[in-house]
Amino acid sequence: MDLSDDFVILPDQTADDTDAGWGERAASNDDRLFADRPPHWG
Repeated sequence: MDLSDDFVILPDQTADDTDAGWGERAASNDDRLFADRPPHWG
């Protein structure tokens, strides 16, 4: 019995359960870290 076509795998997190879905900024601070890096790290 092959049931592979009957099941739809749902994502672990829906789009409305994210920061962007709530209209907020992403929790990542990568942009700030890149801006704050010392000049000699070029």
